[in-house]
Amino acid sequence: MPTPPVKFPKSKPSSGKPPVRKNGDGNTPVPAPGTDQNWKGMALLTLLGMAVLLFCWLTLHPGTSDEQITKARLIDLIHQGAVSEINIQSDSSSGMNVLTGKYKAPPINAPNGAPVVHTFTVPVNLEFDRYLQSEIKQAGYTGTIESKSVSNLIWPILMNFAPIVVFVGVMYFLFRQQIRMAGKSAFSFGKSKARMMTRDRNKVTFKDVAGIDEAKEELSEIVEFLRDPRRFQKLGGRIPKGVLMIGPPGTGKTLLAKAIAGEADVPFFSISGSDFVEMFVGVGASRVRDMFEQGKKNAPCLIFIDEIDAVGRSRGTGMGGGHDEREQTLNALLVEMDGIETQEGVIIIAATNRKDVLDPALLRPGRFDREVRVNLPDVRGREQILQVHVRNVKLAKSVDLGLIARGTPGYSGAELANVVNEAALLAAKHNKEEVTQSELEEARDKVRWGRERRSMAMTEEEKRATAYHEAGHALLNVLLPHTDPLHKVSIIPRGPALGVTMYLPEKDRYTNWKKEILDKIIVIMGGRVAEEVFLGDISNGAASDIQQATWYAKKMVCEWGMSEKLGMVQYGEESAMSFLGRDLGHSRGYSEETAREIDREVLTLVNTAYAEAQRIITEHRDAMEKITLALLEYETLDGKHIRDIIEHGHMLTPPPAPLAPPSNPTPQEPLPVNPPVKPKEDDGGLLPGLPAPA
Repeated sequence: MPTPPVKFPKSKPSSGKPPVRKNGDGNTPVPAPGTDQNWKGMALLTLLGMAVLLFCWLTLHPGTSDEQITKARLIDLIHQGAVSEINIQSDSSSGMNVLTGKYKAPPINAPNGAPVVHTFTVPVNLEFDRYLQSEIKQAGYTGTIESKSVSNLIWPILMNFAPIVVFVGVMYFLFRQQIRMAGKSAFSFGKSKARMMTRDRNKVTFKDVAGIDEAKEELSEIVEFLRDPRRFQKLGGRIPKGVLMIGPPGTGKTLLAKAIAGEADVPFFSISGSDFVEMFVGVGASRVRDMFEQGKKNAPCLIFIDEIDAVGRSRGTGMGGGHDEREQTLNALLVEMDGIETQEGVIIIAATNRKDVLDPALLRPGRFDREVRVNLPDVRGREQILQVHVRNVKLAKSVDLGLIARGTPGYSGAELANVVNEAALLAAKHNKEEVTQSELEEARDKVRWGRERRSMAMTEEEKRATAYHEAGHALLNVLLPHTDPLHKVSIIPRGPALGVTMYLPEKDRYTNWKKEILDKIIVIMGGRVAEEVFLGDISNGAASDIQQATWYAKKMVCEWGMSEKLGMVQYGEESAMSFLGRDLGHSRGYSEETAREIDREVLTLVNTAYAEAQRIITEHRDAMEKITLALLEYETLDGKHIRDIIEHGHMLTPPPAPLAPPSNPTPQEPLPVNPPVKPKEDDGGLLPGLPAPA
């Protein structure tokens, strides 16, 4: 009887610490309400400080509400019998003395009413007023004069330090939460940044992955093993410790990891290779150890490391001595994956598109037991991927996704998703209710070559030169036997190119044949030959053509063994020092004489193709002129239009009239808007006829 699936670990009981809630992604702890900054305490402290300052101010200025009078005025009040009390206050800190007292005076508004008692002060210096007391007695004052000593030395000191105390207190309350978090981060700096993904949050499953059936099947075995381990263990098998996904960018490696997290009934941790890299020594290795500790506590579990080449590069490639933090992190990863204290139940799934830079010790069985290749999808896979991405898109009934799939060879899953999204945006821009075939085809071209630049100001001479250039490519492509069918020719600038000639293969190609490559080089030479034959001059528009022709010729001679003189020998650069770069680090494995022979053979192949292209174009001057005139008139021609001109001398079904380029509006005129593009017949999609070397 199979064992029940492993459940997610239950939450631990409360430890008495402040409650913690999760943020939007469900991973990073955020203080719960009530543990924020104490704004009430900060406000209370501010008010208390203001009260202290006010108290100090009032204390340092005693009697500011008393009436200050002169000595002559005091003698007059004594003669009137209004003074009832006199005291002497001496300040030892300042050396000054003050006479204080009270006198009675009738109210101003009611002179006949009850007298009002006023307090007064008289600043005096008793050293120079030695006879003041006798004058007061002679004036008729019968009371006693009391002497009081007052010292205000402590209040200036408090006045100086009180603002500092208040400022420090306010800053403490203001940054108290930051200080607490800083204290925590100081102890958690080496903690792992792996994030746990739960099934309730991750909605991606294997149903959302299409076009890579073999990779999906291999990874689904990992999920099945975790669900029912006895099914595999009863025959002595064991679960792989690691799975490495390899493939070009955009093929769905990270999407597969999300699908595993959505399907697996075990904890799933996700982390990026760059999360281990820090400026401080030892942090990366500490995070690796902490990540595996978390995995062992939640075993069985899955740990996904995206872009592992950031931390798993080959050791010993650095220049100079010193400590290499990245190598220490890699050593910790190697030990944790298959070391002395390795425990079962922690499965590592990693993804990279640079297997060539990974350390050999990381790739051996026991660490990464299984290598899953996620390649570019074929025509059937591309159609499945398109069907996944159009689930939430309103498509017209006339849309043929198979036609788009055949017209997108070499597109990755990410590019196909972008094609669908761009098509939806184009349909919304034209105020359409649904996405039609024309939007999908325009989006396909836009993703690969860029948007059409109809407003680009080109002279008639440049348009004519571009038309001859593209006509040369198109003519040779139709006449030569070992080429892909011509799909479309356009002299409308798109992306960085002034014109483009597009070819469409009848099926996906996985091998390169010599006759096909030779014909392809001849087609590449067609643009430069047409300029020379019909314009009597050459331009720099053939720069990319020269690059591609040279690339094919070098591959034929050095790697593919298609040269009769040099034979089936590889002349590529095998040994390389990666820290010096791809070009500087490569060392040749052949002599200088062989290098000269390779250069001569490459030049021979290119010159032979150039001569053949010149012969064919010269023999078909009339067809070239007609194709050029048609391109100047219609700007874009389909492959069948070019074939009609070559076979019949004219187009049997001319294309629709081209769109007029937008004019330069005056400030008072609105911007002109071109009408939507009418859907054209498609004979099978799109393939870049001149692919850049990969």
